[in-house]
Amino acid sequence: MLSAVIACFVIGYLVIVFEHPLKLDKTVPALLMGAICWALISLGFHSGSLNVVDGHEHLYEGANMLLDHSSEAYHEAEEGFMANLLHHLGKTAEILIFLIGAMTIVEIVDLHRGFDILKGYINTRSKSKLLWIVGILGFILSAIIDNLTATIVLVTLLRKLVPDRELRIWYVAMIVIAANAGGAWSPIGDVTTTMLWIGGRVEVAGLMEYLIIPSLVCFALPFIIATTVLKPFKGQIMTPELESDEGVPEPEERLLSSKTMLFLGLGMIVFVPVFKVLTHLPPYLGMMLSLGVVWLVSEYIHPEENFTEERKKAYSAHRALSRIEMSSILFFLGILMAVGALETIAVGDVGALRAVAEVLQDAIPNQNWVVFILGFLSAIIDNVPLVAASMGMYSLDVYPTDDTLWHFIAYSAGTGGSMLIIGSAAGVAAMGMEKIDFIWYLKKIAWLAFIGFAAGAAVFIAIETLF
Repeated sequence: MLSAVIACFVIGYLVIVFEHPLKLDKTVPALLMGAICWALISLGFHSGSLNVVDGHEHLYEGANMLLDHSSEAYHEAEEGFMANLLHHLGKTAEILIFLIGAMTIVEIVDLHRGFDILKGYINTRSKSKLLWIVGILGFILSAIIDNLTATIVLVTLLRKLVPDRELRIWYVAMIVIAANAGGAWSPIGDVTTTMLWIGGRVEVAGLMEYLIIPSLVCFALPFIIATTVLKPFKGQIMTPELESDEGVPEPEERLLSSKTMLFLGLGMIVFVPVFKVLTHLPPYLGMMLSLGVVWLVSEYIHPEENFTEERKKAYSAHRALSRIEMSSILFFLGILMAVGALETIAVGDVGALRAVAEVLQDAIPNQNWVVFILGFLSAIIDNVPLVAASMGMYSLDVYPTDDTLWHFIAYSAGTGGSMLIIGSAAGVAAMGMEKIDFIWYLKKIAWLAFIGFAAGAAVFIAIETLF
């Protein structure tokens, strides 16, 4: 049954990779993969051929399911299995709620033409200068509002600056590299660094001190190569007036609410980590609060001089919700639940992903190479379970807080995902918003992401060795 689950995951992953040749939306195989993987685990567990582990490394033996259904052992195993399923669903729901909140805030700001304010600050028509401007914005914003939200904001901005989609996807792909690099050196910039921070493996000051330079190299080197070598970033670009949306005023009409909604929206997103620090509650609750505040203001603010009740629908949060890519949300659901299934299957006394990490450690004694390979794996498999596995592999007694190991794991897991478009939350968001082809990204961008990742890793090792 273990082989069947792994085969289901591999087949589902391949179908996602080749969604365009197959002419099948990636959400379909993701949902099927997530559901079938758990169904196979349940069948194997209840037949006694498969054991599972929960988030606390408690092993539940499938053989218990063959016992009398009225026995205490049966009920304990059954409750443990269902609690584990709910645990993974809960962790997935946290990410989805956070994502829905962030995307809705961005869409509300966009309805009020808030991003036109940022567009007004970008006066260049040089393709290379525009790339550097949006790249630097991505690097900085991702450290403040996380790489996923920063990507959503900048993709929305680029839709207004670069109307030609064939050209725009080049910029969007480079933003993925910048956003992931920017998120690696901030405790709130990427979910993996947040995990390490909350888990007591890194401190804010240490993370920023040791990773800011490698992250800068990871971001800057691909951008230098892109502006020097790649043809799409040569020459000038036209920035025509925005096309009007149905029910929204013409672009030349300045909205009274644009600046207010822009700063309120971004400010409330920035407030999320502050809320977490103050209340010690999960980030998704902070995002719910932020969305509620932005929604409340959007209900009463007057975007136009002669604002009427009939015009209110054009700027409402209901309209913003209708513009969200729900297929991307469901894609996340399927992928994360499938990865959770791999975490749940017991290989010996640990989960399958934990077992893979331990085998890797035994096969490659050099710790730096193990963490470097972790970066490659994070481009293929979700980096969250990989980092969780690494946190379980290495003890705090041996590798204390702010040890070199934890910093390198934060860098590799955070930036390695840029090598594939589905290797990071930022990449998946960009893929969903702009329908970027997996193979196109692999051919055109992956080599740039690898150069940046490898160069940053080399700089990190050099700094740690010398100083």
